[in-house]
Amino acid sequence: MLKNVFTNYINNFRGFTREVWILATITFINRAGTMVLPFLSKYLKEDLHFTYNQVGWIMVAFGFGSMLGSWLGGKLSDKIGFYKIMIFSLFTSGVSLFFVQYITTFWALCVAMFILMTIADMFRPAMFVSLGAYAKPENRTRALTLVRLAVNLGFAAGPALGGLIIMGMGYSGLFWVDGASCIISISIFALLVKEKKKVDHGDKTESAVEVKSVFHDKIFWVFLFVSFITAMIFFQLFTTLPLYHNEKFGLSEFQTGLLMTLNGLLIFSLEMPTVGFLERKAYPKIRIIIVGSFIMALSFFLLLINFWAGILVVSMVCISIGEVLTFPFSNAFALSRAPRGQEGRYMALYTMSFSLAHIISSKLGFEIITRFGYQINWLFMACIGVIATGCCIWIKNTLITEKAS
Repeated sequence: MLKNVFTNYINNFRGFTREVWILATITFINRAGTMVLPFLSKYLKEDLHFTYNQVGWIMVAFGFGSMLGSWLGGKLSDKIGFYKIMIFSLFTSGVSLFFVQYITTFWALCVAMFILMTIADMFRPAMFVSLGAYAKPENRTRALTLVRLAVNLGFAAGPALGGLIIMGMGYSGLFWVDGASCIISISIFALLVKEKKKVDHGDKTESAVEVKSVFHDKIFWVFLFVSFITAMIFFQLFTTLPLYHNEKFGLSEFQTGLLMTLNGLLIFSLEMPTVGFLERKAYPKIRIIIVGSFIMALSFFLLLINFWAGILVVSMVCISIGEVLTFPFSNAFALSRAPRGQEGRYMALYTMSFSLAHIISSKLGFEIITRFGYQINWLFMACIGVIATGCCIWIKNTLITEKAS
């Protein structure tokens, strides 16, 4: 019985091209090496002695650099090709990290972080476009899921390694290791993967009619709003929820860590089999996103039950299932929606929606909590999740009309 379960699980990882596996490997190396990010605010506060306000502004510069980088990466991927952008982005950001550690003044760090993230996040839309070129059309959603799995595993390993490096080498060691991981991972990619310019669209049943510009694609803009909302809800997991665990239920950092580990284990064990099953059944992506966004909203409605600590586990399970159903198929929907030659621009706007959500989620969540308390924040997040679900239903109906016309 266990052998059959294991075999079925492994089968979900079959059928990928060599290039997809290399992309997943370098993504893992790069994300595992991204040790600066989890410790950045701690480094700015404790090592450079900035005020909380200054740290906040540096993180805002970080976020806006990420947004600009996402847009430039997508735009330039369409113009000169994703391959060149991926190599430029990771190699240059790797070298830049070596020098950023020597910048210690407030305004200089704001500028440096903005420039660094502009360069670094050019990689994300280019990488998504590369999957459109290297993955087979019939397993593209699974290929996107494989890369997401590599990102999650890398992020899981990174902070632990980062903590050891800080103990042994200090904060400067993080910059050296992070920069080196960028250069090593993209060198492996450049050596082992040849440039492929043509994106194989395959089945475009959910794609747009050939629009002149992404700015005229109304369906895609509503979809971007959905992506922004679901990302903003999800990021509460790393900002307001850990504080709520302690302030309301008295959970220790270790207990909160166990809840976060539960999320990671559920994603690791469920995401690839679920995506593989739904991909084989050829369920429309937007219908799966409808279910996922609703379950995400439900997870925050459950938090309104604030007299039983067990609800934190139930809510975490729900938000993890919502993540499994929403994010892989959102990635795939955005790429399938893009007309030929505009894949980069579409994926740029998609990744920008996450960058914007990252900037706004914690600021808005903490503002609501400060003024009205945790319960109103959970209610607000749940309600906008319901709105996102309604927008998904509108997209589904509009797609039917679009195909018929």
